[in-house]
Amino acid sequence: MLIFNILPKLVTTVRCYPLKYAVCRMSTAANVKFHYGLTTSDPETQPVLIVGQATHLNTLTWQDVRCKLEPRVTEEVWQRGLTVVSGGDSCELWPRGASLAALPARRSRHAAPSRGHALSKIVKNNQRGNASEEFIVLVCRKQDVLASAVAIARAVPQYSARTDSAPLGSAPAPPDKRDLTVEIVLVADEKREGESDEEEVGGVDSVLLETTLSEGEVRTLQRVADMTRLAARITDTPANIMNVDNIIEEAFAVAKSLNIPEPTVIRGEELLARGMGGLYGVGRAAAQRPALVCLSHRTPGASRALAWVGKGIVYDTGGLSIKARSSMVGMKGDCGGAAAALGAFAAFVAEHPDIDVHAVLCLAENAVGPHATRPDDIHRLYSGRTVEINNTDAEGRLVLSDGVVYAQRDLKADIIVDIATLTGAQGTATGKYHAAIVSNCGVLERRCVTAGQRAGELAHALPYAPELHFPEFTSVVADMKNSVADRNNAQPSCAGLFVLSHLGFDFRGGWLHIDMAAPAHSGERATGYGVALLNVLFVQ
Repeated sequence: MLIFNILPKLVTTVRCYPLKYAVCRMSTAANVKFHYGLTTSDPETQPVLIVGQATHLNTLTWQDVRCKLEPRVTEEVWQRGLTVVSGGDSCELWPRGASLAALPARRSRHAAPSRGHALSKIVKNNQRGNASEEFIVLVCRKQDVLASAVAIARAVPQYSARTDSAPLGSAPAPPDKRDLTVEIVLVADEKREGESDEEEVGGVDSVLLETTLSEGEVRTLQRVADMTRLAARITDTPANIMNVDNIIEEAFAVAKSLNIPEPTVIRGEELLARGMGGLYGVGRAAAQRPALVCLSHRTPGASRALAWVGKGIVYDTGGLSIKARSSMVGMKGDCGGAAAALGAFAAFVAEHPDIDVHAVLCLAENAVGPHATRPDDIHRLYSGRTVEINNTDAEGRLVLSDGVVYAQRDLKADIIVDIATLTGAQGTATGKYHAAIVSNCGVLERRCVTAGQRAGELAHALPYAPELHFPEFTSVVADMKNSVADRNNAQPSCAGLFVLSHLGFDFRGGWLHIDMAAPAHSGERATGYGVALLNVLFVQ
């Protein structure tokens, strides 16, 4: 259970202050650090938030938390606070210093046990921002600790172009350096009547009574949280700063940090020469050339090879099928799939897996210009199949198709996952919180749904029925079109099937398509969705 050391000091009067969420805008990104167990701090100078489910908070004794609250908060005030939040509420124990918040008590079967979405909101709204050091005490079960860590990390975004200066009469500027320390307290599982282990933790009952974290487990939490923030930063950063060149630099930096060979980069005219007409055609009109970038971790004697293929459209105007003004805003985030694949790879490889692992980033800007792909153009993709373009704004499936075939043909991957902010229809199909998944393997599909629950990055299966949906791409002059004839016929499923068609519907390996167009963002901020999901899905 993660616990940010933010237990504030309380007044000696037995009175709890209603928690007013005051958001301080910060230009300085906080360093988020995870620690098992509680340290001593003063909420007057080191604000603290204690958060968890009410039943878990009530397992804490005053002796457990006094190191975070004294001398500001008394035991009587602490007990009163527990009473206040017992219904899922929040309160202040010491003004602007110590807060206590309870996560929702109930959850449905398609929501995450960690209540991560609620946790992110609580953390975001309780950051003070004017202290150099803050604490969060996270109280949870061990099986929820990773999802909770990621939820906290995504509430503290890294990218900001705000200035540090504060107008006259306003709150002081944030400190140059901010540390947000998450201190974790684990509680034993409390199984509810009628609830099975399978329902709550996917049948893994060996962790139910574990209430400790090893140093290695804390390092894993830190890595996954850090890489979630990296993916969110890449996605948040506008295309005049985070362009194709810059994402390639990020990939080289990750490779260097992992001490693996430099990434393979296939770029510009070489893409066309290699037969990757999808990626080349999408990016050829932009000032910066498109690129396929591959990072690889190889294990001698490995019997399996896994590839994560990410859509990295650094900006999507829609091409000549140009988006409406309001629809184009936010398209800096169309590289979220590549950012997730890069972050997931960095976290996963740091654990020294015994399989070959690859991250394939399909990078391009879908720009308008003299060399832009036109509707009616026909491109030959790396699979050898031809595609008639009937919508230049359906570009993601083109770059992904070249990417997955590269993963199969060149990398010999037998498990291929493509991840992308692919269709606006995904949000309609599965909503803002659940990615839409399609797979040629029922076992892989079910594992992904379970992994999403554990990781706090939810996923929901779409229909897999190529015989019903792939005819939507029928072309009379090419092997297929790139956009469906009927947008009301399972459009997100169709988009995934387009990608699979280039591997071939008889592909004997495992293929999983993750459309996370909506979960990639929360409001105007990126979430770094996908890093935790992929790591949990393929955990050793």
